[in-house]
Amino acid sequence: MCVKSGPQIANEILGYLIAHPDAQDTLEGIAEWWLLEQKLTHQAALVSEALAGLVSEGLVVERNARAHRYYKLNRRRHRKILARLEQE
Repeated sequence: MCVKSGPQIANEILGYLIAHPDAQDTLEGIAEWWLLEQKLTHQAALVSEALAGLVSEGLVVERNARAHRYYKLNRRRHRKILARLEQE
């Protein structure tokens, strides 16, 4: 588990306020919702990057449908994926 410092949390709060300049909340609301949103936004960027790499390697298949992208295992690369996972 990653423990963040006061300055890191302060920057996350400021980042949220820049993105939502009319926002206001309680301590509990900020801890629960604002910081969670910041974490989810950061995680989504990391997941997007990882998926792009997996699609480019042909390990995951991307499909567009109704303004959404769906990702699934490329079954034809099953052995290659297992070999990659065993290397970890």
